[in-house]
Amino acid sequence: MAVDPCFTPNPKSRSRPPLMSPSPIFFDFEADFVESLRCIPMVVRFKLDTCGVKLKLHHWNQFSPDERQQLAQRPCQDVATAAAYGNYVQGLVSHYTGVPAKTLPLEPHPPWENPQAIPPEVVTQTAAERCTISLDQWQALDPLQRFALIKLSRPSHENKNFYPALVEFGLVDG
Repeated sequence: MAVDPCFTPNPKSRSRPPLMSPSPIFFDFEADFVESLRCIPMVVRFKLDTCGVKLKLHHWNQFSPDERQQLAQRPCQDVATAAAYGNYVQGLVSHYTGVPAKTLPLEPHPPWENPQAIPPEVVTQTAAERCTISLDQWQALDPLQRFALIKLSRPSHENKNFYPALVEFGLVDG
């Protein structure tokens, strides 16, 4: 299992702004790196999956702090803004590397958009943490929260922020 140095438990507690807030949304479990944005936060990962761009950490680390902040703040919620977001990312990557980033196929029905079914990897990781998530709890999460749990539960991920995310999202008691 690969170790992702950007994901570590958060000892601090901050309130998360609402999903539609114009300011970027950072989760409490990301607090150790969002001040410097040295790692790609979930909100940016979510947008990258929405626009179909594969951004690597070495690309991210070449961007200026303002460019990283722009990637966290730029809209990416519909076809037009996703296309604009993807073009912006590709422009940055091309500027710094001379070649565009790889693209990913867009999922027509990504699992984080489906509140009716908890993905198997989330169920498995939740069980590994000796707890469960009910369908009602899954449905109460917003798409970004569901996205985070899906990403944090992948077998190729270190998974150490999965439990802190469960606590942060009010799914288990800390």
